[in-house]
Amino acid sequence: MDNKLIDNNYNIDSLFDNIKDMVINSRNRVYSAVNTEMLNLYWNIGKTIMEIQKGDERATYGDAVLDKLSQKLTNEFGKGFSSRNLRTMRKFYLMYPIWKTVSAKLSWSHYLELIKIDEEPKRNFYLNECINSRWSVRELQRQRDSLLYERLTLSANKEKILELAEKGQILKTSKDLVKDPFVLEFLDIKENTDYLESDLEKNIIEHLKEFLLELGKGFSYVGNQVRLTLEEDHFYPDLVFYNRLLKCFVIIDLKIGKVTHQDIGQMQMYVNYYDREIKQQDENSTVGILLSTNKNETIVKYTLPEDNKTIFSSEYKLHLPTEKELIDAIEEEKTNLRLNNDDKNN
Repeated sequence: MDNKLIDNNYNIDSLFDNIKDMVINSRNRVYSAVNTEMLNLYWNIGKTIMEIQKGDERATYGDAVLDKLSQKLTNEFGKGFSSRNLRTMRKFYLMYPIWKTVSAKLSWSHYLELIKIDEEPKRNFYLNECINSRWSVRELQRQRDSLLYERLTLSANKEKILELAEKGQILKTSKDLVKDPFVLEFLDIKENTDYLESDLEKNIIEHLKEFLLELGKGFSYVGNQVRLTLEEDHFYPDLVFYNRLLKCFVIIDLKIGKVTHQDIGQMQMYVNYYDREIKQQDENSTVGILLSTNKNETIVKYTLPEDNKTIFSSEYKLHLPTEKELIDAIEEEKTNLRLNNDDKNN
């Protein structure tokens, strides 16, 4: 082939890549500018409406004013200014009365979901998670519907709950990796039906993106059925991940039914093997999670040492939990903590 032709092709490809980057960066800046202006406009409209209503959104004349205002705005600017939309803009301003608290990193669609959350700490948590984890609107909806905030605060103290509201989820210790329960409704497996652990694993691999989202921040997939060989015996942990934030391997074994002491012993072996043979010196201890339909806390408690910080048992749900289920779980967790404290004191 002619060397000049090769050079021309290289130059064209290089030129194309440079211009492609310019176009993408320009579009991103345009989108960011448009998004910021849109949020600013809707926030100011909400503010203006509240000033007219003298800060009382329940003013008796309020609905009539909004209806007339909506009609005039629609006649002038077209769709987008219905009475319902104006009420939404007013609610947007009421929930974020300080403009500096509105993040241009999120879209108006994000804020439409956030303002549905009445409790300020919970709303702030989801806002921070949207920014920190770069959630799409769909991901925000799914995490809110799966009651992520409630699951993370099941056994948290007041300081931990405050931190969640102010900063989002922060991974400090191996225990922070564990939710209870994990919600796997995206697997589309019906509860109370016959399915095998291999079916559960296969479905998780097929829905790996959703499973990583449910696991949380910093996870990357290493493999499934990763073989460990001890002399002539072979063992196969179900799922292996790595968390770059805590710099540790995370091994997950899937169980249907109750966790047994044999399951815990096997997980202890997996964790020991990874700690002694796989992990580097600058990495932290391997974490093992037994994910089951019944975490069997009593067996876990008496099989593992009291200072255990690496092996955890958690349940999974194949449906979105209801608030009642979460409340029941909170009460059960409180009871377990109280019993544990009583045992230590006796």
